[in-house]
Amino acid sequence: MQPSNRSVDLVRELYRQGTSYVFAKRPEAIAEEFGFTEVARLASNENPFGPSPQALQEAQKALVSMHRYPDTTYTALISALQEYHGDYSFVTGVGMDGVIETCIRVLINPGDQVTISTPTFSFYGLAAAAQGGVISNVLRNADFSIDIPSFISSARNAKISFLCTPNNPSGTVTPLSDIEEILQNIQGILFLDNAYVEFSSEDYRQLMNRYKNLIIGRTMSKVFGLAGCRVGYAFVPDWFKLMYEKAATPFTLNTISAAAAVGALQDHEYIERTISYVKKWRDAFTHEKRKPVFTSGANFVMIDVAPLTGDQATNFFAQNGVLVRSCRSFPGLADHYIRVCVGEEWENIRFLEVFRKI
Repeated sequence: MQPSNRSVDLVRELYRQGTSYVFAKRPEAIAEEFGFTEVARLASNENPFGPSPQALQEAQKALVSMHRYPDTTYTALISALQEYHGDYSFVTGVGMDGVIETCIRVLINPGDQVTISTPTFSFYGLAAAAQGGVISNVLRNADFSIDIPSFISSARNAKISFLCTPNNPSGTVTPLSDIEEILQNIQGILFLDNAYVEFSSEDYRQLMNRYKNLIIGRTMSKVFGLAGCRVGYAFVPDWFKLMYEKAATPFTLNTISAAAAVGALQDHEYIERTISYVKKWRDAFTHEKRKPVFTSGANFVMIDVAPLTGDQATNFFAQNGVLVRSCRSFPGLADHYIRVCVGEEWENIRFLEVFRKI
């Protein structure tokens, strides 16, 4: 049954007229459309190795308790995070997205300003707008580095500001000194999205001990290979933790996902193998000279495919059995870029073969 016009009028204008998160095409759709048995899945920045053996083992052990609600304090996961990172305060959520949403819920009233360094991950703006925040986008420099003076100028008036490093989709790594300069000159919260930081040489954790307005978001979806489990977490100041827990949806993480995350954090051999493999292939992608490939600190690279548009290049790759991501939906980015992540060896080889034909 279709909703009546009156029913639709009940929906907020934001969702009747606004945009939503844009997903990559499904590999199954590409395979069916172009007749491939296997499609190289290089659009979603996933870990090509599958989950770690220890993650699988811990998840399997947790299955017997799936009839019980999760431990609301996620004690085992918090302990594993502290063992892995050190004595910091942590909060958890359903993916990095869930952490972002809850942080915004804690801070933002309708009309409050939210500053975002763009082009970047579109969900910051979508989540802030859903809470009634007013978005102030600050464009990066031509080389995708942060325009520090402009960002600080805007962030001074914001309750929370978002900066991704390594940045999605450009892969740009912001120096620690730039982050510190920002923190020294703003009063609101800086949310530093470090979803891909394990693949870079930069480490921002030390800043948590010096600044009470910093949150560092992390995820188990990338280097830890748990994208399907949807486990996010963040380093937070002690004062923020209680506020976050008040605002969080009850029982956010399921028991199985939390257990898998504990196992993944303990599997150091898997983590090191993933990082080494990604860096090797990321270098191979970057050294291709067919089109400009941007230096990246993540498990993906961004490529300028001009004079093609991102969609045209994505379609060309799809016709050749490779699924890459058009960057058309990233706010503030011109429409001639694609993003390509490191996949399995055969996927990387196929990508390079097709890339050389473009």
